[in-house]
Amino acid sequence: MKITLIGMGSGTPAGLTAAGRDALWGAELILGARRLLEQLPAECTPDRAALYRAQEICARLQRADIAAAAVVFSGDTGFYSGASALCRALDAAGLPYTVEPGVSSVQLLAAALHRPWQDWQLVSAHGCSCDPAAVCRNGKPAFFLTGGSETPATLCRALADAGWGHVKATVGENLGSTAERLVTDTVETLANLEFAPLSVLLVEPCPLLPARVPGWPDEAFLRGKTPMTKQEVRAAVLAKLAVRPGDTLWDVGAGTGSVSVEMALAAPAGRVCAVECDPEACALIRQNRAKFAVANLYLTEGRAPAALAGLPAPDAVFIGGSRGSMRQIVDAVLAANPAARLCISAIALETLQEAVAALTAHGLTAQVTQIAVSRSKQAGALHLLMANNPVFLIVRE
Repeated sequence: MKITLIGMGSGTPAGLTAAGRDALWGAELILGARRLLEQLPAECTPDRAALYRAQEICARLQRADIAAAAVVFSGDTGFYSGASALCRALDAAGLPYTVEPGVSSVQLLAAALHRPWQDWQLVSAHGCSCDPAAVCRNGKPAFFLTGGSETPATLCRALADAGWGHVKATVGENLGSTAERLVTDTVETLANLEFAPLSVLLVEPCPLLPARVPGWPDEAFLRGKTPMTKQEVRAAVLAKLAVRPGDTLWDVGAGTGSVSVEMALAAPAGRVCAVECDPEACALIRQNRAKFAVANLYLTEGRAPAALAGLPAPDAVFIGGSRGSMRQIVDAVLAANPAARLCISAIALETLQEAVAALTAHGLTAQVTQIAVSRSKQAGALHLLMANNPVFLIVRE
């Protein structure tokens, strides 16, 4: 039996390639989504079955005693298509087949906008979780397939909440059909509209902060009266933690969130959990998160170690404040991930001793680095050298 997997593009006969149309005309059995089967021309066989799951389709084909069968898919068979799972099932069953690709929704939208699409970032938010802010953080146009709980409006709402409400975006509805419609507006406006179930979203490049090494200037952060980890120490902390792009990170005792922001910028594909119990500090963390547009920074209001319960297991942790619970916080970190990279900041010698003791209790040794920062301060015509209190960074070994 000849089996052909066919991409139907927009789902109408007009969207078929010539090869796909010939395969449909010669098929004695056609399987696929009901919406696609209902669009087939009358000339095609009436023997059609609305099947979705790869194993069900494979089983139906194995029972068929015919010369030719076709399975139809919307869009292109190679772009987030159910054809992929069916290919694996057919291979496992030993059934030979051919694939006739179709026109994808990416191509349809690009054609409707008279634009090339080779530089777009392509993402599926159809029936799966998606962090649009993380996707849009690379400076490229981002194309989203939508469906299920993720619609163009929900994706735009997430982007607006991340501080990108002013960015332009386009929603393409029912592409390739007579009901095709394009809506271009700001992300904030699109977040408040409703769209057809068959829709895609294109978000124009979001403004990005300039790429740079960790250690942003202190004045870049909103701080109020809340203590803040200084620039030189922040740079050392990120270096000691060896933050990687996809890491899950904790900032315990986050203060203004300056370290949290630096972590989020260093791990754009990761997740940063800032834990802070002071309401004023929490407000500053939210403001700094918005200022730096780091939607991958999540704030937990509460006191550690209790507030650490339920957080995703960390790859690396910075403890900037413990409020007398150093031992319990270290216990919680190592319980969540015994291999977590850990850096602790201490100004008081008592805190240094507590941190070393907490690590020693787990059979770990500590590398202690003392940092003393001196900065010049203008006084009349003179510059005086002002020294801050030394900071100790304790790193597990």
